[in-house]
Amino acid sequence: MLGQQRYIILADASYSITAYNLKIWESFTTEIPTQVKGGKGPFICFVLGGPGSGKGTQCAKIVKNYGLTHLSAGELLRREIASNSEYGTTILNTIKEGKIVPSEVTVSLIQKEMESSDSKKFLIDGFPRSEENRAAFERIMGAEPDIVLFFDCPEEEMVNRVLNRNEGRVDDNIDTVRKRLQVFKALNLPVINYYARRGKLYTINAVGTVDEIFEQVRAVFAALKLVTE
Repeated sequence: MLGQQRYIILADASYSITAYNLKIWESFTTEIPTQVKGGKGPFICFVLGGPGSGKGTQCAKIVKNYGLTHLSAGELLRREIASNSEYGTTILNTIKEGKIVPSEVTVSLIQKEMESSDSKKFLIDGFPRSEENRAAFERIMGAEPDIVLFFDCPEEEMVNRVLNRNEGRVDDNIDTVRKRLQVFKALNLPVINYYARRGKLYTINAVGTVDEIFEQVRAVFAALKLVTE
């Protein structure tokens, strides 16, 4: 089951931070309860897809129809930053310095959210973003996802959707979007391929109306009676 662990952040180019921040990360990751509520492990569904693939819209419909608890890794990081906690300040400073927030920290935020919830069915959106993320999640949680939904969408369609949406994001410009898609392909596709080999991946054709796309999702969940029980 889930164990209490301490994590060492390697001092390489991606993860090097000050000794003070290292102490904060270590103390943060040791404040994890030892077990998710209940005897049986939770149902976990990862939702993957590039920017503009429509996975956020589909997550809302999954939550509404199947009662899963939606967890967004990015939102959890933003919430921790907004809380002005010591950990949030450290996360913000790490991002400002152009460094990557260690996978252990993101997974710890997800884990704490799961353990504080009464739910046992979770929809984890936009994570893992890389093989390193995936390995950290499985190592820390001691579990794999039950299923992985991949919203497969052509690059030009994703670019057009991102540029046409009006969310006020500073990175919604064509150059940045294409760079984000390049990063997605480089880092996320190995994760997708890994879960395909594990027999856990369900690919959704993310072109069509919201309802047409959701019908594909509904077909997946119809075969998973466990999730509605």
